[in-house]
Amino acid sequence: MIGLARHLPSSCRTLFLSFPEGGRCREFLKHVSWNGFEGEMLRHDTPNLPAATWDLLRRLHHFQADVLLCHGYKANLLGRMAARVCGIPAVAVARGWTSEDWKVQLYETVDRLHLRYMDRVVCVSHAQATKVKRGGVPPGKIVVIPNASGLSPIEHTAADGRVRLQSFLDDPGEWLVVSAGRLSREKGFSVLVEAARRVIDKLPSARFIIFGEGVQRSVLERQIAQARLNHVVALPGHRGDWTQLLPSADLFVLPSLTEGLPNVLLEAGSAGVPVVATAVGGAPEVVQHGVTGLLVPPQDPSALAERLIELLPDESRRQQMGRAARWHVTTRFSFSVQAQMYDRLFRELLPRRLGEAA
Repeated sequence: MIGLARHLPSSCRTLFLSFPEGGRCREFLKHVSWNGFEGEMLRHDTPNLPAATWDLLRRLHHFQADVLLCHGYKANLLGRMAARVCGIPAVAVARGWTSEDWKVQLYETVDRLHLRYMDRVVCVSHAQATKVKRGGVPPGKIVVIPNASGLSPIEHTAADGRVRLQSFLDDPGEWLVVSAGRLSREKGFSVLVEAARRVIDKLPSARFIIFGEGVQRSVLERQIAQARLNHVVALPGHRGDWTQLLPSADLFVLPSLTEGLPNVLLEAGSAGVPVVATAVGGAPEVVQHGVTGLLVPPQDPSALAERLIELLPDESRRQQMGRAARWHVTTRFSFSVQAQMYDRLFRELLPRRLGEAA
C-alpha cells in the first residue's frame, strides 16, 4: 500500500486509516510516517462497529476524501457504508481467500456477498477475478491490477547472505531452497516438507529454509522430526530481513494450495531467483513455466520433488531463469505500472470531481 502511494501522481494525496487491531497497527503506521504520508489509527474496532464506522466517516469528511480504497473484509463492510454517506466511491481490493479456519471462512463468506455492492473491485490476478465474478460481482465492476514488487536489485545488499542462510541449519549443505509465508494449512508447507524428504534421497546436500510463523508451526516441527529432517529443514520464524537474504538462495519454492497473486513470487523474481511454484491462483501469471521457473500441481509432493531434483544441479539453467524472472517482474509488476492503473481507475470513478478541480 505504501509502495502504491509513493508512485501515484503528485496530484494524489494519500491518507492511511487503520483499525486499532489491539495496537498491532502501530508498526505499520510508523512506516507510513517514515515514508512521508499521513496515517491515523481509528479509535474504535470490533465489536463496536457502529462507532468505528462513525469514526471513519468523520475522518473522510475532515480529509475531504474523493475515493476510499479498502483492504480486507472489515474495511470493505464499514468503508462502503461510510463512503455512501460521504457520497464518494468505495473500491475493494480482493487479494484472495484463505479459508484458514471456520471463523475466517465465515468472514470470507460475508466478504464475497458484500463485494458486489462496492463501486469497483480490484482483483490482484485474473484468477482472482474469475473467483470474484463467480461470487456474484458484476463483470463491469471488476478491474485486474496485479500486485507489485517493492524490491529492487539495489536493495539486495546482503553480501554475506549465503553464510547467514546457512547459519539457520545445523549442516549447511550445498544447495539452498527458500520458501516463505504464513505457517498455515493453505500455504502447503507440509507438502514441501514431504517433497524435501524425497529430494534428500536423490540430492543429500539439498537444504530447505522456510521463513514465517503461524498456527501450523508445531505440526511442521513434528513432521520434520518424524522424517528425521531436522538437519535439512529449518524454520527460522518471521524475519524482516529475509528478502535481503533471498538473492543468495538457489531456488524459491511456493507450495501453496490457494493464492491470489503471491507477493513472495514477485520478491523472488526481483531478487533474480528462479521459482518452483504450484499452479494456483495468480501464480501462473507471475511464473512463466520453463522461462522464469517451473509450475507443478498443488498437493503433489512427488511432482514438486521431481522439479527440485531437476533444477538444483543445473546451475546454468537456474541462472538463466533468474535473469528472466528479474526482467519479467521489473517490467510487468513494478509499482509505477500499478500506480498508472490505479490512477486510471480513480479518474474513471471521479470524472465530475476532477473536472471541477481543473
